[in-house]
Amino acid sequence: MLSKVGQFVASTGFAHLSLPEIVMVVVAGTLFYLAIKKKYEPLLLIPIGFGMLLANLPGAGLMERGGLLYHLYQGVRLGIYPPLIFLGIGALTDFGPLIANPFSMLLGAAAQIGIFTTFLGGIKLGFSLPEAASIGIIGGADGPTAIFLTSKLAPHLLGPVAVAAYSYMALVPIIQPPIMKALTTPAERRVAMRQLRPVSKREKIVFPIVVSVLSILLVPSAAALIGSLMLGNLFRECGATDRLSKTAQNELINIVTIFLGVTVGATASADAFLRSETLEILVLGLAAFAVSTAGGVLFGKLMCAVTGGKVNPLIGSAGVSAVPMAARVSQKVGQEANPGNFLLMHAMGPNVAGVIGSALAAGVLLAVLG
Repeated sequence: MLSKVGQFVASTGFAHLSLPEIVMVVVAGTLFYLAIKKKYEPLLLIPIGFGMLLANLPGAGLMERGGLLYHLYQGVRLGIYPPLIFLGIGALTDFGPLIANPFSMLLGAAAQIGIFTTFLGGIKLGFSLPEAASIGIIGGADGPTAIFLTSKLAPHLLGPVAVAAYSYMALVPIIQPPIMKALTTPAERRVAMRQLRPVSKREKIVFPIVVSVLSILLVPSAAALIGSLMLGNLFRECGATDRLSKTAQNELINIVTIFLGVTVGATASADAFLRSETLEILVLGLAAFAVSTAGGVLFGKLMCAVTGGKVNPLIGSAGVSAVPMAARVSQKVGQEANPGNFLLMHAMGPNVAGVIGSALAAGVLLAVLG
């Protein structure tokens, strides 16, 4: 009888639980705290944290061949989930502010500078070219794009890159304002912008078609992301596919977010995550995000000067593709300087341009290094 009890005890996960796995359980708990208590991106951090928790409980074998998460992970490995997320994002996004002010595309492009500067920084620290590209894409503040590129170029870094990308997206309201205030004067932050022109329905229908054609011809390797994004937007704007638009906005994106978050979190096993390079990735990811924010603000200052003070530089910080949180941060900082300032819709232009810009940047890196 005692031998059978001993066999049972030996078969439990308690008998095999190691210190590194306990540390990862604590990391998962930290993500739960940020998501539930602090309300930082709960729809993303809770699935990621729970996937991390499941992967570090010995004996479960969910990520081993034949396990539940192993099969669900194939959607990440094969590059299926991120484009489906982009389909939902497209259905949720109003590109009207970008169409009304096409120059905001330049702000979205300027805010991608953090991707390429961090790419170079990663090479300096000894990462391979594909690894450095996967780390640099964190600067785009676009989780699905970061996962898409990393799954293609450096899948062994998927856990740290995903945790860094989504954590910094969640911390946009904390990270961005100090950078924005340091790079602008009080007078610049007080600049009030004129109301955007109305955008016709025809323009909104033509936009996703034209952007798809031009973007995919320019960067064919970005076709999956850009094509899905613009198809979702066409569902939204054409007026003939309400059911498809609502499905993409709700059921589809919610289901895929669960699968994506849990399986990406499950790649963060103790042996893969608790390495010195993980800390380097977190630091480089923060640098990428900060440089991207600074690049957008500095280009906004240039546009302010060129237009004779008609552009508030704060909207440049929204060029990272954390939609719509980055645009809300621009609005908040602008109203602190001028309570009558309404920058939200102006900031949405570079914000949605950043989604396109980060996808194109990922396509360029994939074409060169893939």
